[in-house]
Amino acid sequence: MNYRPTIYMGYPRFSYGGFSFMLVDPWPEYWSESWYDTDDLYIDYDNGYYLYDRRYPGVGLAITVAL
Repeated sequence: MNYRPTIYMGYPRFSYGGFSFMLVDPWPEYWSESWYDTDDLYIDYDNGYYLYDRRYPGVGLAITVAL
């Protein structure tokens, strides 16, 4: 399944599980070019929502739920 981010209001946005999310933080340049298609991603809450990539542990990208 492809969760490729699209740009919305200047921010990358993706949909998952019936919800839309916008990335607040940029993804690191050292992440693979196809991380959104190939990597195991998950969202967790810790004083805000963060997107994590199991390939790069310890790096959380701030996201917001887009209504």
